[in-house]
Amino acid sequence: QVQLEESGGGSVQTGGSLRLSCVVSENTYRSTCMGWFRQAPGKEREAVAAIYTGGTSTYYANSVKGRFTISQDSAKHTVYLQMNSLKPEDTGMYYCAADGQCGGGWWRLLYKHWGQGTQVTVSS
Repeated sequence: QVQLEESGGGSVQTGGSLRLSCVVSENTYRSTCMGWFRQAPGKEREAVAAIYTGGTSTYYANSVKGRFTISQDSAKHTVYLQMNSLKPEDTGMYYCAADGQCGGGWWRLLYKHWGQGTQVTVSS
């Protein structure tokens, strides 16, 4: 059973930065597509970024390109989301997801495993 635990959320002002972490349960970290999604109150869950942990491919939503960076540390079984130049519209619950389909469909909600989420609040 793959378990994902997110951390790093918090409250920041516009222009601030946060780094989210997603720790994958040991013995289950492998070459797969892992993503970050977010959901604002009253809105649908949307894709933010994804990474293929067996290579170097990364994917970003247009709304976060140039501001967010997804990366991994395989030795720590961890995927990160560095978020810079945060805006109020970045506010939401951020979820880590594993075992999706990287490539053209990375943004789809077709990931097999999900974390509980970590809250990000950006105030103006």
